[in-house]
Amino acid sequence: MGVGLARTPLDGLHRRLGARMVDFAGYEMPLQYQGIIAEHKACRTKAALFDVSHMGQVEIADPHAFAALVPGDIAGLKPGRQRYTLLLNQAGGIIDDLMVANVGAHLLAVLNAGRKAVDVAHLRGHGLDITTCFDRALLALQGPQAAQMLPEAAHLRFMDAAMLSIEGIPCIVTRSGYTGEDGFEIGCAGAAGEALAELLLARGAVPAGLGARDSLRLEAGLCLYGNDIDEATNPIAAGLGFALSKKRLAAGDFLGADALRAALAEGMAQKLVGIRLEGRAPARAGAGIQHAGETVGRVTSGVFSPSLNAPIALGYVRADLAEPGTALDLIVRDKPLAGVVSPLPFLPHHYAR
Repeated sequence: MGVGLARTPLDGLHRRLGARMVDFAGYEMPLQYQGIIAEHKACRTKAALFDVSHMGQVEIADPHAFAALVPGDIAGLKPGRQRYTLLLNQAGGIIDDLMVANVGAHLLAVLNAGRKAVDVAHLRGHGLDITTCFDRALLALQGPQAAQMLPEAAHLRFMDAAMLSIEGIPCIVTRSGYTGEDGFEIGCAGAAGEALAELLLARGAVPAGLGARDSLRLEAGLCLYGNDIDEATNPIAAGLGFALSKKRLAAGDFLGADALRAALAEGMAQKLVGIRLEGRAPARAGAGIQHAGETVGRVTSGVFSPSLNAPIALGYVRADLAEPGTALDLIVRDKPLAGVVSPLPFLPHHYAR
C-alpha cells in the first residue's frame, strides 16, 4: 500500500472484515471482501453496503451562485430533493459530475473523490461560500431489499433527501444510487460511521467493495469520472444531455453554455455507446475500437458482467456508428474481439420511482 494514503472512518471495520485494500483516488479502499462476483450478485438480489466516505461532501450557502456554474435547475431544487448535475468549464467540458441535495439551510453536494481539491478550488475561485465536510462518513446501501433493511427511510421517493435518525444516529439520507438498483446514500459524523455500518450489516446487508461497484455501475450504463468523462468531455457526447436544463440552455446563464449550444448546433463527432462482446474476454479501458478495419474510437470502461454472463464495455465511437446493432471490433492484445453496439443501460434500472 502506498505511503501517505488517506483512510475513511470505516477503515478499521474493513480490516476486521478481511477486505483486500487498494489505492483508489488517494485512499486505502476495499476492493473486495468475499469476492467481486458474490458481492455483485448480493447487490442485485439482496442488498450490499458500500463505503463511499472517500467522496467529498461540501455545504454550499448560496444556491443561486452555485447555479451559475452548473447546467441543471439547481435554483428551483425544492427542500428535500436531490439532483444530478455537472460542474462545467468555459469550454463545456466536465470538471466533475455530482449529486446535489437541498437540505433546507444549504445545499449539500457530493463530489468525486479524485476531484475534491479541483472542485473546491473551482467553487471558491468563483466566489462561492462553501464548507468542506471531508471528515464525514458516507455509506451506500443498494439492492432490492435496501428499503426493508432501512425502514427509517422507506417513505422516501427516488431522489428525495431527508434528515433522519437511525437508531439514534443523526443522518442525511438520500434515495438514489450508482448501481441501477433501489437504494440509499447515508451520511453521518465520521465517528458514528462504523456503528452505522455495523447496524446495517446486522440487518442483512452484504459488505461490498470497489470491484463490485464498478461492474454494477457499468451494467447500469453509468459513467465513471476519469474513465468515461473528464474535462475534455462534452456532456452531450457522453449521453448526459438529461442533466442539461433546456430553459437554462436557452438562457445561456451558466458557465460553458455557449460552448454547449455551439456543440448542439454542430452535432457530435463521437458518442459514448454500450458494447456487448462475443466470447468471454473483456476489453479494458484504452482498447481501440474498429469498424471495417478502420479505428473509430476507444474503450473507456470494460468488465465481465456477472449478471449477463458476458463482457460489456463503454466507449466513444464515430457518431454515425452509435446506433444499436452496429458491429464493431475491439482490439485486445492486437486481436479483434467481435462486439455490437448495445442500448444503455445493459440492465434495466430498478429505482423507486
